[in-house]
Amino acid sequence: MASSPNGLTPSEYIVHHLQHFATDKQKFIVDFSVINLDTMFFSILSGLIVVLMLRKAASKATSGVPGRFQGFVEMMVEMVENQSKAIVHGDRSFIAPLALTVFLWIVVMNAFDLVPVDLIPMAWGELLYALGFAASPGDPYMRVVATADLNGALGMSLGVLVLMLYYSVKIKGAGGFVHELFCAPFGANPLLWIPNFVLNLIEFAAKTVSLGMRLFGNMYAGELVFMLIALLGGAAALSLGGAFAFLGHVLAGTIWAIFHILIVLLQGFIFMMLTLIYIGQAHQGH
Repeated sequence: MASSPNGLTPSEYIVHHLQHFATDKQKFIVDFSVINLDTMFFSILSGLIVVLMLRKAASKATSGVPGRFQGFVEMMVEMVENQSKAIVHGDRSFIAPLALTVFLWIVVMNAFDLVPVDLIPMAWGELLYALGFAASPGDPYMRVVATADLNGALGMSLGVLVLMLYYSVKIKGAGGFVHELFCAPFGANPLLWIPNFVLNLIEFAAKTVSLGMRLFGNMYAGELVFMLIALLGGAAALSLGGAFAFLGHVLAGTIWAIFHILIVLLQGFIFMMLTLIYIGQAHQGH
């Protein structure tokens, strides 16, 4: 069996790259005391990039002919504002900026998938070794795509759930929201209260789980493809004296990266649109 770029077997290489840099690798993933530090770091880093980008655009804004960067940001703002206006009927002073932030934040987190698979982990290993925290400059556990972590994706979808509940209570009042939970969609007959309530709970749960799983599944699959391309390049480098290394690694990686740009943008747009739709539904009654 051909070895991977790290000297591991292909299966060992993939398993290694699917491990998180976490607080305790010995505990099960269901243990809530375990924190995936790489997911936390890259999600916060992506958020800071978005905030700094928007802050720069706001500080450099001019009423004259805009530059390319200002024009790009204005195009994003106008696109999100038009979508929010068509979906949410009410005060959008918080919702539209939220949707813009969610879109750009997810796009930036997804874009880390375009970085070569081994680049950041190897650089992290060299840094740990230089600082004396590692015995050798190996390839430590490190996953850079926060949205390819189910914890990160479901965490964002849970945030959307909180907003759905908040606007449901804000728009309809606590009594109106409780009445809707028990009396919609089948009617106010007391015999239907339990079926209505169970169905509404299932609806909230399905929206939350599907929102997070959709983002996670697409980015996780994209991450796996990049790992397989890295393995393909390693195998090609060992065949015929490396004659197929360029075809197996650089060319295949470039083609998939170009296609993956569409996935990066599309997943951010879908998450933003579903966030607007779910919040818009909270403004409406059954």
